Amino acid sequence: MAAALAPAPPPAAEGLPALRQRYKSGKAELVEHFLATQRPGAAVAARLLRALARHVDATLGALWAQQRMNVLAPRAALVAVGGFGRGELFPHSDIDLLVLLPPSDEAADGEPAPDGATHEQAPREASQEAVAAFITACWDIGLECGSAVRTVAECLAESARDVTVQTSLLEARLVCGHKRLFATLREALAQAMDARAFFTAKTLEMRQRHVKYEGTPYALEPNCKESPGGLRDLQVVIWVARAAGLGRTWAELAAKGLITPFEAGQLAKHEGTLRLVRARLHAVAGRREDRLVFDLQTAVAESFGLVPTKGQRPSEALMHRYYWAAKAVTQLNQILMLNIEERIAGSESSPMRPINARFLDRGGALEVASDDLYFREPHAILETFLVFVQTPGLRGLSARTLRALYNARNVMDAGFRRDPENRRLFMEILRQPKGQTHALRLMNQTSVLGRYLWVFRRIVGRMQHDLFHVYTVDQHILMVVRNVRRFFIPEHAHEYPFLSQLAAEWDRPWILYIAAIFHDVAKGRGGDHSDLGAAEVRRFNREHGITGDDAQLIEFLVRHHLTMSWLAQKEDLADAEVIRGFAKQVGTPRRLNALYLLTVADIRGTSPKVWNAWKGKLLEDLYRLTLRALGGAQPDAHAEIEARKVEARHLLALHSALPGTEEPLWKTLEVSYFARHDAAEIAWHARSLWRHVKTARPVVRARPSSVGEGLQVLVYSPDQPDLFARICGYFDNAGFSIQDAKIHTTRAGYALDTFQVTSSLAGDDGELDHRSLISLVETQAVQALAATGPLPEPRRGRVSRRVRSFPVIPRVSLVPDERAQRWLLTVSASDRTGLLYAVARVLAAHHINLQLAKVTTLGERVEDTFLVDGAALQRPKAQLRIESEILDAVAAPA
Repeated sequence: MAAALAPAPPPAAEGLPALRQRYKSGKAELVEHFLATQRPGAAVAARLLRALARHVDATLGALWAQQRMNVLAPRAALVAVGGFGRGELFPHSDIDLLVLLPPSDEAADGEPAPDGATHEQAPREASQEAVAAFITACWDIGLECGSAVRTVAECLAESARDVTVQTSLLEARLVCGHKRLFATLREALAQAMDARAFFTAKTLEMRQRHVKYEGTPYALEPNCKESPGGLRDLQVVIWVARAAGLGRTWAELAAKGLITPFEAGQLAKHEGTLRLVRARLHAVAGRREDRLVFDLQTAVAESFGLVPTKGQRPSEALMHRYYWAAKAVTQLNQILMLNIEERIAGSESSPMRPINARFLDRGGALEVASDDLYFREPHAILETFLVFVQTPGLRGLSARTLRALYNARNVMDAGFRRDPENRRLFMEILRQPKGQTHALRLMNQTSVLGRYLWVFRRIVGRMQHDLFHVYTVDQHILMVVRNVRRFFIPEHAHEYPFLSQLAAEWDRPWILYIAAIFHDVAKGRGGDHSDLGAAEVRRFNREHGITGDDAQLIEFLVRHHLTMSWLAQKEDLADAEVIRGFAKQVGTPRRLNALYLLTVADIRGTSPKVWNAWKGKLLEDLYRLTLRALGGAQPDAHAEIEARKVEARHLLALHSALPGTEEPLWKTLEVSYFARHDAAEIAWHARSLWRHVKTARPVVRARPSSVGEGLQVLVYSPDQPDLFARICGYFDNAGFSIQDAKIHTTRAGYALDTFQVTSSLAGDDGELDHRSLISLVETQAVQALAATGPLPEPRRGRVSRRVRSFPVIPRVSLVPDERAQRWLLTVSASDRTGLLYAVARVLAAHHINLQLAKVTTLGERVEDTFLVDGAALQRPKAQLRIESEILDAVAAPA
């Protein structure tokens, strides 16, 4: 193996073509050998990185000689900086070089030139020309170099201005050339180093980088170099330690007492894992690619020899391994950065304020009184987080506390989890008036949460390939806890006033926190995670002394945490049977309130793109209708409709409409129309159409949506079989996304359809004012609906990269109601442009009438529900043909 990782050094007398060929073939040999290694370990990656660096060293040395640099630039030095300076090189990393030149007032022999002398100018110009030719030759032979040409003085000036330059020079290594000049550079840099200022600059830089890369090691497409928990976090520790003279390796840091030998071993282990993943990623991609993008995750996983197992893809196994390493790196980075800061600032012996016999306040950080506290008193582990939330002024945990928790992980065994005192402490944390979000996040970051709740440990770092969750399961759960908690915080009441009002009346927030922790805790096992989670939380309740109504409510919430969302987005809320059935399932207003709060928190915690005001309105409508039913008021459709008519007439009067304005339109409408529209919509329709009730041409009116961004569009037209398809076709071509559709046909044979739409078009500033599109929609839609001839073929819109990596298997369900008069058509597929039009076109071809359409977009998956009828649906063969054609229409393009 050693021979395979050591290509022969190139002869110095080779020409550029031969040197290029030798470099490329040697590099290819190294990478191929690396890829051929089955189930590679960290040592294999380390050997590859060193071998690639040595191979480039040899190539540069030969090129330096071939270009006669020792003659043309005898006092220049070729210096490796950055990652190449560390003596390691990934397969497609840039090769960072510094050509170090002597001061401009030195002659070729190194003696200072006499005042006014010019005899050295020609040699100096020759040196600069030689350097330029050398850099060009590097690119000619295939070395992708990042180069700088500077003197020692210029290096010092640049490093004083730019901490990035200062960092790259910190790891400078001589490749070839003038040794004394390089030694001068090293001495000058060491003298100029201000360890405290460097630490501050690198800390700020790290924080900015973390924000740029989503602030979490659990991003679904992490950058294994730059993301939190990536290789850069380890390099930052070495840089600041090296600048402070505390060591250059993990072993040296351990010798200085900054870390324990065990921690040094853990750092080396996780660094090896990250190096291995990054090296494989470069090799598989065939380019510089540091992001574990969906397109490459499976290929990289298979290069490790990972194979599919029950319930887990190879890519999921790879990412689980990566997340565990990144999480550990995040913990150790935090410990070391705090330790180094204390060493540099000399604050290790600063006075501390006692909190109790076990904990102290070290300048806002919670400090353990002794390093072995958790081994002597295991109960103090959970007490740490209880003290944290109870003590004002604490901002986090000190390095000593973080290290003590890290080293005490094996203390948290089955006996620890069964200990009654620990169970009491955990419940006490959840019952505190504030601080649960921060406490649970700290518990997860320090691995305490997963070791106390063993069921939670299974989902730490678990990906969710459902196209709308953008967090791992554990991060999603903690986000839901945060969202629930915000309902109870007055400072956030402006976000969701109605929900905050409900929360203010709730007496036991900890019930919702427990439901949030367990609602997705059984994901990834196979089976229904809601039922499995309910079984887990039932066990938790029993072990933690939660009984009676509280225990039943928590189990109910976990088992039915998806029910309210499903009903609001898929069922017809104007159907009294739907409301009556949900009210029976919920049982009490208390359960309804809790489920409503948890549902909104859950949807908001999936992705910033999934929640919108329209979903909020659907959920609120379902909540209010159900609450009324639970209050004993049986749904009275007639009374409800009459109340809406009265309110609509009042709104018309406010808009100066004459009495009776509504009658021409209302006489043509069925009861179902009034049941599905609120009073404001009914009044708007009457005001817009009172002159056009018998029109022969389509009428289109638009207004800003009353529920968030977008437009509400009214289409009124003589009915025709392909009308809905033409409307969808127009919106698709105009760049609008349909969020909801209410379809009605009047007794006079007119279609009266209302759409909620949003536009993907934005202005030069990236913002969009939907008001500016109203006249455009009203004009263009009429023209599109007036068109005749066959419907155009739907566009096979492009799918996103994420959908290509994790495609949704298209599914179509066509289910009749009890009397087989109306049918519920459900379509699930990957989202893409033109999808709804493709479905509508199939329905039009079979003369299927739409009564209701609910269009739900969940990230990059759509779940569309249509209430339809038509003669073709009464024939089984026609049903199969319709379902088959819809499946073909929604299939992702090849």
